[in-house]
This record gives sequence, C-alpha cells and structure tokens, in this order.
Amino acid sequence: MHIVLVEPEIPPNTGNVSRTCAVTGTTLHLVEPMGFSIEERQLKRAGLDYWQHLNLQVHESLEHFLDYATDRNCWFLSTKGKQSYTDIKYHKDDLLVFGRETAGLPDWLLARYPQKCVRIPMGPDVRSLNLSNSVAIVLYEALRQQGFPGLS
Repeated sequence: MHIVLVEPEIPPNTGNVSRTCAVTGTTLHLVEPMGFSIEERQLKRAGLDYWQHLNLQVHESLEHFLDYATDRNCWFLSTKGKQSYTDIKYHKDDLLVFGRETAGLPDWLLARYPQKCVRIPMGPDVRSLNLSNSVAIVLYEALRQQGFPGLS
C-alpha cells in the first residue's frame, strides 16, 4: 500500500503517519510544498525511532506526483467524497491520497476523479478527523481486506 500526503502542514501529523507506514510496511509519499522540513525535530519525535524502517518518496509537486501515478490506482480521501471508504475494494499497490490539514485536496483534483473520491463517515456539524487518524482508519481497512499481508 501507499499513503500520499499532499502538501502536509503539521509536523506531528506527518510524524504519526510515518510511524503508521513504517509499522505496516506502507510506502509514504510526501508531495511538496510542505509546511515544514522533514528534518524538523517535531516530525522526528512523532515518528520516534521508526524512520529507518520507512520507505519514503518525496514528489516536488502535485503535478509531478500525478505523472508518477498515471498508471496506478489512486483513492482520493475527502469529506466531499460520495462513497464510504468501506465500500471500496483495495489492492496491494493502491495509493491512498490525503490533502492538507487545513484545506484538504484541491477541488480541481476531486472534480477530475469523482469516482475515485471516498470519505470517512462523520457527523454533520464537524469539519473532519485528524489527518493521522484518517490515514490509520483507511489504511487498516485496506490492509484488513487483504488479510494484513506481512503483518502479525
């Protein structure tokens, strides 16, 4: 599996996501520009000693990432998605794409791939879940569907 964070802004969120990716053998893609350096102390502290186990790829822009992902299956997580994340059949090489903490994914991207936009059900009067929690929820559902490959 692959987790993609598009223009992440908050170091501890990315650190927590990196830890989740490390313990599950999931590749983490970070799409620039980011609101921090991946060398920042807060990011490293949140990821603790898991950095050496992380397969990390950095893409210089969303357009470069989309070029990279041209022939790959992407799922775009958004509060604007019409399908629930539990309605999707995930495969081992799928990319789960998450947007910025303050803005989510760009509207033009969601409009380009409406059938690939999925959401986590939430109450009507709240904005969204924390990014790292959202990643964990969807990633573990995808891994569960596949029988938790390589995990014990």
